[in-house]
Amino acid sequence: MPMQSANSLPEPLFAADAVREMDRYLINNRCVDGFELMQSAARSAFRQLLKRWPNPKSLLVLCGAGNNGGDGYLIAASAHRHGIQATCLAISSTGKLSGDARRAFERASAEGVSVHDIGGLAPSVLEERLAAAGLVVDALLGTGVTGAPREPFAAVIRAVNALTATPVLAVDVPSGLNATTGHAEGEVIRADLTVTFIGAKAGLYTGIGAGVCGQVVLDTLVPAEQLAGARATPLAGRQTWLNCRHWVPVRPRNAHKGRFGHVLVVAGDRGFGGAGILAAEAASRSGAGLVSLATRPEHVAPALDRCPSIMVHGVIHGSELPPLLARADVVVCGPGLGQSAWGQQMLQQVLQSHCLRVLDADALNLMAARAVQPSQRHILTPHPGEAARLLGCDVPTVESDRLAAARKLQKLWGGVVLLKGAGTVVAAPGALPVIVDGGNPGMATGGMGDVLSGMIGALTAQLDNAADATILAAAAHVQAADLASEQKGYMGLLPLDVIDTLPRVYQSAEALGSREEV
Repeated sequence: MPMQSANSLPEPLFAADAVREMDRYLINNRCVDGFELMQSAARSAFRQLLKRWPNPKSLLVLCGAGNNGGDGYLIAASAHRHGIQATCLAISSTGKLSGDARRAFERASAEGVSVHDIGGLAPSVLEERLAAAGLVVDALLGTGVTGAPREPFAAVIRAVNALTATPVLAVDVPSGLNATTGHAEGEVIRADLTVTFIGAKAGLYTGIGAGVCGQVVLDTLVPAEQLAGARATPLAGRQTWLNCRHWVPVRPRNAHKGRFGHVLVVAGDRGFGGAGILAAEAASRSGAGLVSLATRPEHVAPALDRCPSIMVHGVIHGSELPPLLARADVVVCGPGLGQSAWGQQMLQQVLQSHCLRVLDADALNLMAARAVQPSQRHILTPHPGEAARLLGCDVPTVESDRLAAARKLQKLWGGVVLLKGAGTVVAAPGALPVIVDGGNPGMATGGMGDVLSGMIGALTAQLDNAADATILAAAAHVQAADLASEQKGYMGLLPLDVIDTLPRVYQSAEALGSREEV
């Protein structure tokens, strides 16, 4: 199975330690003044604040004791200079400030910013100040903090999260979030906008991070060439539909169905017939030249009624599957497969076939319970529960470091691994993991994964690179869900809505094709 191609490198994402090392490199090796960097960060955050909320009635800036707090003091000073009422609450006593953070506090105080020590405020006064704020700036805890926030930080975070209508800007990272893993061990700020600096942190885009950061804006603060010698190794890459949609193959006028692969979907035991139908239709809507569905006989008529272009086969025993597998280029196995004898027979035949195979849902659960050999022909698409079973751990362990879990899965089982969840992670041999950015809460419903597995099967049949096909499918999947949610909302979003939106998504990629291949 080919690895990720060299011309498809995504935006680099770094561990928090690596970004701090980049910061130190600028100061120690490039002679960039640390306080000037802090001022640049504050100016950048304030610009983004005004871009998002042009006329805030007032700012309440929550400041910690470190450089993150220093950023907050300088943001308040910028707001004050622009005629915006800005007040700072020092969650750590200002007497504990040192270095650039103290300079920032002194600068803000000298310019007339009101600074109040939280130690002198009753809890009710804190709540009143938060309730009266037009906008809250979170400059409490930076990327160097690990573990759950301690008091009084935890109480302040809870109070901020209790606000229902007040927007929140997080400086560099929402306080309480692990900027490397995207995990939070305790209270974590829920921000509407996060402005992060120097390098993009991986944890802002996956796990809890994907749910609490809101919009993420990166400002490197310095020209890229100044960081060239820092030698910071990315932890992962970030990919979006807009950046990878040009991977969709351009179709020549003389195209025929034989050029775009034959996908066989093996799915749908009794009671789960819809899963196979969703996967097969998603494969059809994702450009596969031919799509077959092997399912229980009672699901044949509903499948043909829903999507008559699919070749549907009712199969009762695993011995009926090899002739269908022999004609396929890619097989998708698992949606609604069940764990009965029928599903076990189907999976056994799939694993013995020559096909590239997208394995999902109960195929993964069956693999976890059996001594299945690793293979470079696998594309595994587990959700966190299935990933935990494949790794022999629990879901919290998987979610505590999704990038590490995806890498472990890939090393253990081979091939390409797509770990579902907020901030989908794709791990492939010899390549950095990729976080696919996008998606929404409406995707948290049964059948969305079936759609994705069908899309992966179709795009794998059309591209020479299984990792790229998997990333492209995940990016198209979240893009379709985001577009569909604009019409359906989150609570009413169904997998069929995503399938129905796929032509619109792929059409945006087709529009990029400036010439035809013959």
